[in-house]
Amino acid sequence: MVNRKDLNPDSSPRAAYGARLRRHRENRGWTQEQLADRLGLSSQHVSAVETARKPPTLPFSRKADDAFGVANTAESFERQWRDIRHGNLLEGFPEYVLIEGRAVEIRLFEIGIIPGLLQTPGYARAIAEGHVRRSRITPELADERVTMLAERQKALMRTRPPIVMVAMDESCIRRRVGGEKVMSEQLAYLEEFAERPTTTLQIAPYEIGERRPFTLPVNLLTMADRSMVAYMESHAQGYLERESSFVLDALADYHQLQAESLSQAESVAMINQARKGAP
Repeated sequence: MVNRKDLNPDSSPRAAYGARLRRHRENRGWTQEQLADRLGLSSQHVSAVETARKPPTLPFSRKADDAFGVANTAESFERQWRDIRHGNLLEGFPEYVLIEGRAVEIRLFEIGIIPGLLQTPGYARAIAEGHVRRSRITPELADERVTMLAERQKALMRTRPPIVMVAMDESCIRRRVGGEKVMSEQLAYLEEFAERPTTTLQIAPYEIGERRPFTLPVNLLTMADRSMVAYMESHAQGYLERESSFVLDALADYHQLQAESLSQAESVAMINQARKGAP
């Protein structure tokens, strides 16, 4: 091939993606045109991604996963795309997102802000723009984070949605984010969320004090085979844990948290009061 461009996968994450795409294609004996047909794209698009002239996208990566049969594996192009696009996210989080989309039960605990899976677009945008103002991320990455969150939320609306249990520290509904309109819409959405047949929403009030078992956010996932995964975050790092004793301890603490928290009816009443500005 006279016009074949040599690739240096070490030059950038985008180049590494393109080089791996070419390797998978050539291992199957496909031309760029043949791969493009399988992806429903032009051969020029495939060439541009392979040579790192065009960045890969999430739809492209998912189509590549289907074409090469590597979806939900260590070879997944979607996983590599997330590593590229969200490389500044906490360690373990991109992998967690892949697992979260397949969970049959999701247990969440959050402090200070509404859990991502329950955030409205306005609330999520306000959080992302706060990071931009502090120069933590670029405006482009803020857009990507909001888009990524919307994609995660789609998992809650699939044909057989997961059971979602949420316990939030009272600070989540007291901390005003994005102004009155955004916060009012967010609190109204929480009330709507609590009415779904596959969800549970509880507030852990300030009054439980030291009886609150978690000092950091925690996510617990139950998979279809009943295995469990825990994900916890500090300010600097995320931790993905599959070791059974740790996960079982976290599950026991979560049950204790639910017992100490307000009932769903009491929680919705508190949220409604907060939305109306009542103390």
